[in-house]
Amino acid sequence: MKRPGPVLTLLAGLLLGLFMLTLNATTGTRTASSYQEKSPGPTPTSTTAAPRTSPSPTPSPSPSKIPDSSYSGRTDDDSSSVAVSVRAGRAIAYFCDGHSKEAWLKGPVKSDGSMRLTGADGAVLNGTLQENKRIRGAVEFDGGHYAFTARKAVKGTALYRATATVRGARIDGGWIVLADGSQVGVVDRDGTPSAAPRIDPETGAVTVDGQRLTAAPVAP
Repeated sequence: MKRPGPVLTLLAGLLLGLFMLTLNATTGTRTASSYQEKSPGPTPTSTTAAPRTSPSPTPSPSPSKIPDSSYSGRTDDDSSSVAVSVRAGRAIAYFCDGHSKEAWLKGPVKSDGSMRLTGADGAVLNGTLQENKRIRGAVEFDGGHYAFTARKAVKGTALYRATATVRGARIDGGWIVLADGSQVGVVDRDGTPSAAPRIDPETGAVTVDGQRLTAAPVAP
C-alpha cells in the first residue's frame, strides 16, 4: 500500500484549516447575535406631570353690618308718626296717625342701608338708613303717600303691640312710646280703629274697654 504523497497531505491540511476558520466565524457571529438579542434596551425615562393647582377662590366681601337701633319721627305733613326698629339686619315699622290709620310693616335691611318693608292691605315702606343717624323714606298706605324722616331714637323709645278678644271683639292695638314719655297709637276693634289708650311703658299694661291687657314690646 502506497503512502499518500506530500501534495495530498498538504491539501488535506489546507482543507482542515479552512473548515476550522469557517466554523469559528459562524460560532462568533451566532454568539454576538444572541448577545445583542438578549441585551436589554435603554430604560425608558418616565416623566410625571406636575398636578395642576387650581387658584384659591377669592372670598366675597361680607356686607357691612347694620347696627341695631331704633328710629322715630313724623311724616313731612305732620299727620302721622313712624317708628322703625332694626335688629340683626331686619326691620319692623309702625305707622299711625293716632286716630284711624295704622300699619305694621317688616322686611330686610340691605348692606347699603336701603329697605323695603311690607305690611297688610298693600302697605309699603321704602326708606334708606343714612349714616346710621336717620331713615328717610315714604309710606304708601290706603291710597296715600307719606314722606317721613325718622331720627335715631334715644334709649327708652319702643314699639308695643297687643292682640286679644274683649267682650267678643277682636282687639289689635299698636303704640309708639318715646323716651320723653309721649306716645301715640291706634286700637282696632273688629275693623273699627280709634285712638289707643295710654299704656304703662314699664309693664306694658293697658286697659281697653274695661279689660286690662298687656302689650308686648315688638322686635324684628
